[in-house]
Amino acid sequence: MFSIDLNCDLGESFGSYSSGNDAEIMKYITSANIACGFHAGDAMVMKKTVQLAKEASVKIGAHPGFPDLQGFGRRQMVLSSEEIYSITLYQLGALEGFLRSHSLTLNHVKPHGALYNMAADHAPSAAAIAKAVYDFDNSLIFYGLSGSELTRAAESFGLNVGYEVFADRSYMPDGKLTPRTHEKALISNLDQAVNQSLQIITKQTVTAIDGTVISMKGTTICLHSDGPGALELAKKLNKELKSAGIKIKSLEKEAS
Repeated sequence: MFSIDLNCDLGESFGSYSSGNDAEIMKYITSANIACGFHAGDAMVMKKTVQLAKEASVKIGAHPGFPDLQGFGRRQMVLSSEEIYSITLYQLGALEGFLRSHSLTLNHVKPHGALYNMAADHAPSAAAIAKAVYDFDNSLIFYGLSGSELTRAAESFGLNVGYEVFADRSYMPDGKLTPRTHEKALISNLDQAVNQSLQIITKQTVTAIDGTVISMKGTTICLHSDGPGALELAKKLNKELKSAGIKIKSLEKEAS
């Protein structure tokens, strides 16, 4: 029987700025990646999102990003490996405080946006993030783009790995995500997103934008919460995967 984790980036509101429909999407996922205040989120939003995840029995992960509220963490920043290590560690600690207040533990870590994309290609950056995760809690699951420097770095540190794939993003022939500047980067057709997910889960392949079929290992599927059709996609993907006999379950860290 096939199984898959459905993860979503949540808690990305801050101050008077509201993003996504966290409470509703939480009903259809198994893992939540909560923003830690650098690219989005703030103390009140982290507190609320942790509570929502607890009520929905959804596993909680940290979603550290570049310190870039204005650019939503999607702008490239030039940071040393030491700086990347430090901002990652800082953000894990911030979220951990709210988890402790609810007698919860962190389950996983997934970098955000430009930090994620940069580290997927840049081994030193990936290693800096992986080391921060390892030093913080080596029982955590490290979520990274399947087949990237992120997952290779996590493996080299002996971390448990979540091989992340995307329902609503297209792929290049080399297995990388299509850049957001490309007209075909985002998959807005819900049936296409479901079919891509089913292909990855059942065949461990994905069809790139040029029609090439490439190998793709996936143990967790990412859904974005900030798109106009995010809730509809979460509902449909949850329903269609279950209808296909696929078990939707979280990736759970080993007992430390």
